[in-house]
Amino acid sequence: MSIAQGRSGQRLVVIGAGSSIGRRLAMTASSAGAELVLAGPDLGKLKETAGKLAGESQLVRFDITDHASIPRLAEEAGAFDHLVSTAAVPANGPLADLDTADVQRAFAAKVTGPLFLAKHLAGQVRDGGSFTFFSGVAAWRPAPERTVMATTNGALAFLVRALAVEVAPLRVNAVSPGIVDSGAWDKLGDGKQEFLRKIADSNPARRVGTPDDIVKAVLFAVDNPYVTGTVLHVDGGARLA
Repeated sequence: MSIAQGRSGQRLVVIGAGSSIGRRLAMTASSAGAELVLAGPDLGKLKETAGKLAGESQLVRFDITDHASIPRLAEEAGAFDHLVSTAAVPANGPLADLDTADVQRAFAAKVTGPLFLAKHLAGQVRDGGSFTFFSGVAAWRPAPERTVMATTNGALAFLVRALAVEVAPLRVNAVSPGIVDSGAWDKLGDGKQEFLRKIADSNPARRVGTPDDIVKAVLFAVDNPYVTGTVLHVDGGARLA
């Protein structure tokens, strides 16, 4: 059964449903008839997402960096078809200034969190189901002060390959976005448009991404029954530039 083709009956768990991309994914899936479980640390943002959905949803306050809460998510989610996690907790900055707790949280969001999600929730996934996690272009284009981001995203790319073998036939994939105009860059103020223009000029697609670009990739990973252990790069070719 396909979410993208508008068939109802699918139950989708979205971790990070309060974020721009997580919200857009939830809205798209809900409009196609899917049942949503919205998970994230900020209940207010989850309620905002729920208010934009075409159908019903279940809200679960959940912090992927708190591994002790993962069994509780499993209990509240029940049986489902697909899980998507957009979770990320960056720990950027000069190597000399990195804080141990921040680095541990970054790895919890991208590496150990997904690992324990698979441990505790794989048995609840219905036949034909999947996990989809978010990596990122930094793994293929490391930069100064982005060492932790590059490492966690790269580790996740290898994790999905290992999990795809470990929990087969349940499918496990990752989506790796490039620079996306999701609202995260609004903090640049008047410099935002110039920053995005430079990014567009530097990659082969000559544009930056949109939340819809990422949602389409997620739905492809979710819906295609012959795709597993794969990283889908949605970066305009930025890793090649």
